[in-house]
Amino acid sequence: MNMEKLPLCFLVITSLSNALPQNDLSGKAFVFPKQSQDSYVTLIPQLEKSLNAFTVCLKVYSELTRSYSLFSFATQTRYNEILLFHEGNSKYSLSVGDVGVPFQVPEASFEPRHFCASWESESGIAELWVDGKPMARKSLNKGYVVGKQSKIILGQEQDSFGGGFDEKQSLVGDIGDVFMWDFALSPTEINIIYTGGTFSPNVLDWRGLNFEKKGYVVIKPKLWV
Repeated sequence: MNMEKLPLCFLVITSLSNALPQNDLSGKAFVFPKQSQDSYVTLIPQLEKSLNAFTVCLKVYSELTRSYSLFSFATQTRYNEILLFHEGNSKYSLSVGDVGVPFQVPEASFEPRHFCASWESESGIAELWVDGKPMARKSLNKGYVVGKQSKIILGQEQDSFGGGFDEKQSLVGDIGDVFMWDFALSPTEINIIYTGGTFSPNVLDWRGLNFEKKGYVVIKPKLWV
């Protein structure tokens, strides 16, 4: 094929298609089988822009009682730009712009758990929903704007841009059904997601995900309905 004679738009589209293949992970999960400092998944968002609001939903299955990261979104200036983190036992935290608030989550037996975290700059309200139930709303970094050009990591917590991982904060277990929006979902919409419905995610979509897998990470059928 003579590449010199092809239209420029065709070459650009072809290049983007090869660089960012979309994967439908419906019915599947990323499995992190062992504690590690070098096993993780980088998620590539569908759009790169500053965020005045967001919602992240995902499902996690782990027997860990120590701290570990569920969702790590870093920029070059703030490594906890967005961080959903298990602090240990039944305590979780949501950070925006390196500022975090704690949530006390009811204890549960070892089973997959569904999380949705949302935040909006205008009101500064942060919400955490666990298994379809809302925790008490918190005030978090009102007026802040989440930066763009991010690194989004599953399986590790970033202490530098795309790195600085601590083995003792790594996820051991399964994670899947990851979705992200650039606005705060309503309670009705979060319940739709929790019960298996869909609501047009425009930042991360598990049914059409761009990602890079590093280290010992396996894609397997998910263990939950």
